[in-house]
Amino acid sequence: MKMIKISMLALTLSLMSFSAIEPVKTLVSKTIAAASSVVWKSETIDVGTIPQNTPKPIVFEFKNTGKTAVIVTNVQGSCGCTATNYTKTPIAPGKSGTVTATYNAANAGAFTKTVSVTTNAETTVKVLTIKGTVVAASTAVKS
Repeated sequence: MKMIKISMLALTLSLMSFSAIEPVKTLVSKTIAAASSVVWKSETIDVGTIPQNTPKPIVFEFKNTGKTAVIVTNVQGSCGCTATNYTKTPIAPGKSGTVTATYNAANAGAFTKTVSVTTNAETTVKVLTIKGTVVAASTAVKS
């Protein structure tokens, strides 16, 4: 009987400790989000008509409107046809950074591609969108 009481006490204490962790995680997440914030100039860029077989760099700009430095930790294109680059240094409060997606316009036709950006300032991944139309080089209109 004593063993059962000890087991029940241990179980109760362990459940209490797990339930106490969630509010702490939430508080930490809210504190981080309040301390640093990323504001994008545009989350979708329409490049219009671009010539086939000509890589097109698209620059997404953002500003750190928070109180602590923002660090871009990962940038990933939705396919192998989109190369990425980004500001590698911490972006101080009030300063701006960029994410560049270079689309390889190999296939003619309309396209929509995404770039996923992870930072220390947000708990969710920001998805940026590029869209436009690739035309044969002889019929392309400069934008």
